Amino acid sequence: MFSRLRNALLAPTVEVSAHCDLPCGVYDPAQARIEAESIKAVIAKANDSDDPDFRTRAVLIKEQRSELVKHHLWVLWTDYFKPPHFEKYPQLHTLVNEATKLAGATGTKGTMDAAVADQLLAKIDEIAEIFWETKK
Repeated sequence: MFSRLRNALLAPTVEVSAHCDLPCGVYDPAQARIEAESIKAVIAKANDSDDPDFRTRAVLIKEQRSELVKHHLWVLWTDYFKPPHFEKYPQLHTLVNEATKLAGATGTKGTMDAAVADQLLAKIDEIAEIFWETKK
């Protein structure tokens, strides 16, 4: 008797579903792009400086921003994009993988090459294009 009553009280009365963890509108690839723009600017400033202390600080900031790019892309990949997106855009897994690698140790985190930052920005733009298509 008690288990029937408990089950009746705890049984869901309304079924809900959501596309993402929170109502849509909290995710945006612009966060990753802002950090990548910062990386590119830091690389330019560091490469123009002869001050070793300034360059050291710039490298630290660039590495932190690179980690933030990866974080923002992973949040999109794991929390926003869902199986229907990956079915419609089969290149999405590869794009996110390539972008996070471009922000990693073999990418902007580990180099002072502005061209790598440009490649990262281009990948983020490709991801953003798909993101905005999914919002239509």
